[in-house]
Amino acid sequence: MSLKASELILNADQSVYHLNLHPEDVASTVILVGDPGRVPKVSRHFDHVEVKKSKREFCTHTGTYNGLRISVISTGIGTDNIDIVLNELDALVNIDLRKREVRGTLKTLNLIRLGTSGALQTDIDVDTLVLSDLAIGFDGLLHFYESEKAQEADVQFAFLEYSEWSVFKAIPYVVKASPELCDHLYSRKMIRGFTATTPGFYAPQGRSLRLKPERPNLSQRLSAFRYKDMRITNMEMETAGIFGLAKLMGHKAASVNCILANRMTGTFSADPAAAVDHMIQVTLKNLTRQA
Repeated sequence: MSLKASELILNADQSVYHLNLHPEDVASTVILVGDPGRVPKVSRHFDHVEVKKSKREFCTHTGTYNGLRISVISTGIGTDNIDIVLNELDALVNIDLRKREVRGTLKTLNLIRLGTSGALQTDIDVDTLVLSDLAIGFDGLLHFYESEKAQEADVQFAFLEYSEWSVFKAIPYVVKASPELCDHLYSRKMIRGFTATTPGFYAPQGRSLRLKPERPNLSQRLSAFRYKDMRITNMEMETAGIFGLAKLMGHKAASVNCILANRMTGTFSADPAAAVDHMIQVTLKNLTRQA
């Protein structure tokens, strides 16, 4: 069945609408960063760069690192942008754009988020690298899709009961990363984590400037939650959306976050640029090492 022009929107050059990319521009391994300025900070470590394209907040560099073809793409901030990026990436590899038809044989992408984050546990120091096995999303994105099969209902119900979650907020959803991709990326320079994804930076993360949050002690409440041997380690704004959509689409997803702030102790990295570059180099090396 052919997809309508209003559903699969293409530019005049037949590239996908927001990312401004053609299928040949994208590698099977994709690093996702929020900040467009972080794209060249990743690609400067490549052996060479073959593609450089950008539109709005979406910047893409594709090249090779230690023989592996990699794309690094900026998503901007938030799961609303993740919805755009993952759907258009999937379209590039799994939809025939000329015929506007889903391909008979589907491809699997490896999607790795490299982000910055705030720790929710006192024993997680700034500059630590957190590799997320799970994410809990407070943004509601996944509920717009037929997604029950992708959600970890037991953890969700435990959190809802614990938190006395307001009925006026989106119901939290819990999703897993790709165990295979996480195991490949893991090294002793990282800790494994359970990441909270929020729909904002201020009140949704327990911050207050002039407006009073509905739950002023949100960070403390998240920090105290336990399910079996799991605790929420950190919070940011993209990981749960990436995990959820990737799982629904049949892609593998992982998320590495550099802890720049500890929300429990009030500390902040002394050199955030160096900490982020360390995360980039460690992840690239782990990604391309032999299994």
